[in-house]
Amino acid sequence: MTVGARPARPAPWPGIPPDVTGVTWRGTLDDDEAVRRLDEAVAAVDAPDVVFALSRYGRRTVRTGGTAPAPPVPRDQLRYEMGSASKTFTGLLLAHLTQTGLLSAGEPAAALLDPARRPGEDPVTLAHLITHTAGLPALPADFYVRGLPAWRTNPYARYPAERVVDAFLRHRQRHRPGTRWHYSNFGVAVLGHALTAATATPWDELLTGQVLDPLRLSGATLAPGGPDTDATGHRRDGTTPVPPLIVGGFQAAGAVRATPDDLLTFLEAHVDPSGRPLTGALRAVRRPVLRRGLGHHHVHTVAWFQHPTECGPMYFHGGATLGQQAFLGFRPDIGTALAAVCTRRFRAGDAFVPTAYTLLAEM
Repeated sequence: MTVGARPARPAPWPGIPPDVTGVTWRGTLDDDEAVRRLDEAVAAVDAPDVVFALSRYGRRTVRTGGTAPAPPVPRDQLRYEMGSASKTFTGLLLAHLTQTGLLSAGEPAAALLDPARRPGEDPVTLAHLITHTAGLPALPADFYVRGLPAWRTNPYARYPAERVVDAFLRHRQRHRPGTRWHYSNFGVAVLGHALTAATATPWDELLTGQVLDPLRLSGATLAPGGPDTDATGHRRDGTTPVPPLIVGGFQAAGAVRATPDDLLTFLEAHVDPSGRPLTGALRAVRRPVLRRGLGHHHVHTVAWFQHPTECGPMYFHGGATLGQQAFLGFRPDIGTALAAVCTRRFRAGDAFVPTAYTLLAEM
């Protein structure tokens, strides 16, 4: 879907069918060179805990480090907060539910959340929500007032699910859905509640049963654990710990926590979906469905950003919470996936995302 063009309905995904034939290894990076590059990436990130995990056709290399003493549990065995990178799990869930015929991504979200409501001429659909073209702001208008007392700790915890849904149903559109792109945690949170309503299944059960369990992501979860399982985030100073993230009604937009091992498993399924559970959905989320910006150079799939490289497209998504950052990316044409995490809040000039992005792009 090109932003600015009226989206077709009821087709669930506007866009061009992808070429998702088998991948062929083209890389020449040997194991020693992979270790060296990963160690350089770890050293470039100024954070208490840093993990870079690389998979090349299923062959994994994981390197860790950080400015803090090593925790009792090895860094690569802890769970990390994905923040907005959780949206890639939500996008896969939506693709799976449409692939199975349970629902269409062209369905109006408001009709699922309030069956008595009559949809307008241009309703916000599930596809609009996952592609950030629903015309919603980044957060509900009253989020800031409600979250302010806990702004440095857990502002999302003060905004429960019912408020997210109510804010969406009361929202007045300024632009027709599908005409503009604006990144929105609000929109993806609403999508999660719409899917919950459509399936009559709580979000944690829905995502776990349809995505996490089938892909065997045994170390992934949607709720915080303790110091034996979860990494501790830190403020911008890199020393002050912050409490685990509580997402309130924004589960679909940022609740996933996972170990580096599970993140690689998740990404490897995207690199080569053949013969895996959710094969059709894994292929579907690689489709370009939206182009935006000058010359339409910015390409988006279902929940992934897509950039070109010499060997084919690169898919990636970042995430940040009050004390952690994450980067997920994969390149099917060279059988490569990268998961990177660190435990320091994003700050101006932060090297984490540029380092992870460059490492994957230059493989």
